[in-house]
Amino acid sequence: MEYVNLGRSAQVVSRLCLGTLNFGVRTTKSDSFRIMDTALDRGINFLDTANDYGWQVHRGFTEELLGEWFQLGDRRRDRMVLGTKVFNPMSDWPNDRGLSARNIISSCEQSLRRLRTDWIDLYQMHHVDPSATWDEVWQAMEVLTSQGKIRYVGSSNFPAWNLAAAQEAAIRRSYLGIVSEQCSYNLVTRHVEAELLPAANAYGVGVVAWSPLHGGLLSGALRKLAQGTAVKSSQGRAMETLPKVRKAVDEFERRCGELGIPPADLALHWVLTRPGVTAAAVGPRTIDHLEDATRALDLDLPADLMREISEIFDSH
Repeated sequence: MEYVNLGRSAQVVSRLCLGTLNFGVRTTKSDSFRIMDTALDRGINFLDTANDYGWQVHRGFTEELLGEWFQLGDRRRDRMVLGTKVFNPMSDWPNDRGLSARNIISSCEQSLRRLRTDWIDLYQMHHVDPSATWDEVWQAMEVLTSQGKIRYVGSSNFPAWNLAAAQEAAIRRSYLGIVSEQCSYNLVTRHVEAELLPAANAYGVGVVAWSPLHGGLLSGALRKLAQGTAVKSSQGRAMETLPKVRKAVDEFERRCGELGIPPADLALHWVLTRPGVTAAAVGPRTIDHLEDATRALDLDLPADLMREISEIFDSH
């Protein structure tokens, strides 16, 4: 497993980040535990969740599941770089959401209880809150940092302008600020290349790409649909996007066939080779999905092939 610094921080993380959105919901608790154990065995040390994950059961359910797993011992908690998020509603009450100082601090304390841990390695703002000033946000994060409850702060789904504004405010306060931004980035979703990636690079912010397969669209969706084996790739954002990029996806799958490389492996490898990308967040539902993701780390493909793959989607 290759490890890199998370942005300009000295904390190191694996190039694959294990996302937990499916855990306890689409994947049973026992299978979720097996996936996390296997990830550790493969050297993956980066675990990502959010305080509202598992909302299909109840908000906070996934954090509770992770807390149970940490309690199994074998230094599971110490070996993992744990990231969780704050912003989304945790109840119908108006103050149980957003990035007010009240909610940031309260949500962190609740996450710690659910996760059964004393600290969060990466506390991420899930979205921008236009009603919260950056001085209020950073004051709350400084409190949590000084108390030892969080180690670093990250963001997710931030436009470039907000990332820059957040960092400038942190600089004025002599605070480290954001060390990583988690954004949707894959062969189909490329808008972050225009402004967000340059801004992240300028401020020393590492980029964690979520949905690197665009909800399964880039995992051989057309072949799976034809065979009747599509699961995730036959729903959600994959099916919403397919009509717009069907020609490109068809060409991509054909080229993967010529190369003898599974589409998911090549799509994930492409993301990991993009400048400024620290890690790719994968959300396996099964052990096989996790094993498939680790294969992408072993590929060593020429730059001209990566450009060719990019151009397939550039032209559509």
